[in-house]
Formats: sequence, C-alpha cells, structure tokens
Amino acid sequence: MIKNFIEELRWRGMLHDAMPGTEAYLLEQMRSAYVGFDPTADSLHIGNLVPIMLLAHYQRAGHKPFALVGGATGMIGDPSGKSAERNLLDEKTLRHNQEAIKAQLSRFLDFEGDAPNTAVLVNNYDWMKNFSFLDFIRDVGKHITVNYMMAKDSVKNRISSESSEGMSFTEFTYQLVQGYDFLHLYRGHDCTLQMGGSDQWGNITTGTELIRRIAAGKGYALTCPLITKSDGSKFGKSEGGNVWLDANRTSPYKFYQYWLNTSDEDAEKYIKIFTFLSKKDIEQLILEHSQAAHLRILQKRLADEVTVIVHSQEDLDNAIKASNILFGKSTSADLKNLDEATFLDVFDGVPQAEISKEILLNGLGVIAALSEHTGFLKSNGEARRALKENSISVNKEKVNDSFVVSEKDLINDQFVLLQRGKKNYFVIRVT
Repeated sequence: MIKNFIEELRWRGMLHDAMPGTEAYLLEQMRSAYVGFDPTADSLHIGNLVPIMLLAHYQRAGHKPFALVGGATGMIGDPSGKSAERNLLDEKTLRHNQEAIKAQLSRFLDFEGDAPNTAVLVNNYDWMKNFSFLDFIRDVGKHITVNYMMAKDSVKNRISSESSEGMSFTEFTYQLVQGYDFLHLYRGHDCTLQMGGSDQWGNITTGTELIRRIAAGKGYALTCPLITKSDGSKFGKSEGGNVWLDANRTSPYKFYQYWLNTSDEDAEKYIKIFTFLSKKDIEQLILEHSQAAHLRILQKRLADEVTVIVHSQEDLDNAIKASNILFGKSTSADLKNLDEATFLDVFDGVPQAEISKEILLNGLGVIAALSEHTGFLKSNGEARRALKENSISVNKEKVNDSFVVSEKDLINDQFVLLQRGKKNYFVIRVT
C-alpha cells in the first residue's frame, strides 16, 4: 500500500521544494527514487542523516529507494557550498568505502529480501569509468547549453564569491555528470525521482532536463532543507569535527551526548527529522517537555532514538551509564566497567597527571595523591580539610585521610579517578 510520502515530509519539516505534480505522481503507484552519497570516507556523518531519512521514509511509504555512491562524482568536486576539489580515490579504497557506507545505510534501509521496494545500492563509477571524454561531450554535453549551466545558483555563487579563486572546468561539469546519473538510472531502473539537500536543486534539475531532452521522458525533483542550529553554528559539527556514524570515529557515548546537548528549540525540530516516531507521539513529547523543560524530555528521547538506530540498544545503555557517572548516579563498579575509550571520552578535558606504577606498589596515601603527586589540590593542608569535610572520592567512593591508593584501584589497569564535591574531577594516569 502506497502512503503519502510528501505529506510525511511536510509535517516533519523535511520538505523544501518539489517539482509540481510530484505528490500526485507518487500516490499513483510504487516509484523509484535515488539520493547520492559521497564515498570519500568509509563512514557517513550526521550531516548525511537527512537524505538517509528521506530514503527511509520513502521506502516506508511503499516506494523503492536507490542509494547512489558517487564514486565518479566524488573524485571531482561539487561546487555547491564547497571551496576545494577532492582527491582521486583508487578503486580498492572506493569499494571499501562503498561497503562501509552500505552497512551504515542498512540500519535505515532494507536491502534484503524480495519485496518489490527492496533498497538498491549503486555506484556511478561503474557506468562512468569507461565513458570517454569525447563520448560524454558528444552524447551528453551537447544537450545542455553553457547559458543553462551558468544560470545555476551553485555556479553563480561560486564564481561571484570574493573568497573564491574561481571554478575549474572539472567542477563546472559536475552538474552534467550528476545529471547523467539521473538519466542512466531513469533508463536502466525506471528511476524517476532524485532527492537531496536544497543546495542540490540545480544539479537535480539538470538531470530532469537531460531526461526530457535525451530520453523524451519526465523526471521529478525533491529537496529537503539544509539543517541549521538555532544558535547559528553548523549542524553536525562538534569541537572534534564531524560527528560520524562509525563508532570508531565518534564513540556511541559522544554520539549520544551530541543529541542530548541539543537546545530545546532544536530538539523539537530534530525529533521530527531524525526519528521514526509518529506525529501523535512527538506532539505528546513536545507537550510534556513544555510542562517540565528542566527534565529535558525531548533531548533524552531524541538521543535515545537516534543512538539505537545508528548503533544499538546495548550502545545506548552503555552511553547512559557513562553519562550518569558525571552526575553522581553511579557506583565504583559502573566506573570500572567502562572500556578505556569510553572512560577517556567521559573525562575528556578533565585535568590529568601521570605517576609511575612503582609509586602504587608501595601504596600512595590519599593526601599525597591529592596534592604532592598530582597538584589536584594546592597543598597537603587543603587536602586534609577536604577529607575532613567528607568531600573527596576515589573512583566514586568516599574516602578518609587514612585511605591508600593501590593497584586494586586501577580502572583499565591505568586510571584512578579523584573527585572533590560533585563536579570537580581529576584523572591519575598510571604508567
């Protein structure tokens, strides 16, 4: 049964523009559509989540999604919002990246089974690698005028930008190559819709123009808004750069924290875009959040949903446990169950000092651990006062002035966590 895909995008705030007639066309029967992804890394990042969700909702509406890995286009450069050209990838790297991206997309799309709308992954390198330059300009280039290409915003903005050094011919032809992808999929897979971010409108409509002029057919275009944060900063970036979908590039803990730290305004927008929750459930969550914003109901549900989709329930559970460690709702056992990577993520930016393991073999008195060997507290006197006030913990357990830090206190055989009060932490790294 075909559902109203456009209506779904509309209430979720995921529809920026669509060619006239697109909604009615999609309601008639199952249609095929595609979105392109850049394979220059072996992981997508959360900036890719909006087009991924477009495809996921498309398949859930009963249509057939194609994910196109831009092996050929990824070798040049899309002028839309970019300032530099890309590096050439060898085929081995390209195939590795393609498989890694497919595994990530499989969290959202069904590539298995024999249903008519099973998702398909294609790579434009497969049909572009044997296409000679002369063949391309003869069979494709002659159908699109320079005037038409120059009129595209992505080209005009790049050429007129004061900070730009201009645009190479390679980049200028990008829209032709992307347009040809649409024509190729139209001919070979009856793919009649291309979707992407609003900055892709010019490239997508070049494809619809090629379909009209070369194949005498009709292609459709649909774009989603480019996601921004309410404070004006770029969505999908953290202090460490991109927030990746690959757990080895961005840990599930840091991934979870990114969503948890979303503002109220953004959380209300993001929970519609980045989850599969129903309209009714989201409206209820927004209502509950408005009545008790301090509980951060929207942020918690958003972080839960996206972390489970991208990673797993187990990763979410571990991320929540790790988060609780910073807010006093955890035990020494919880702390010692953290793997090294998560421990370092949780206490990223916390002051550290290194001591040798030999010192621990003889036993390290807590006063010396707090001051002389680490500088966590300024003096032995301050350490004694803090201990007398019962404000010192070692590995989340309160200690007194007779406590001795030893090997049995090591987390992952190398860390000891000191704490004064609720929020003042210090990490001893034993080497």
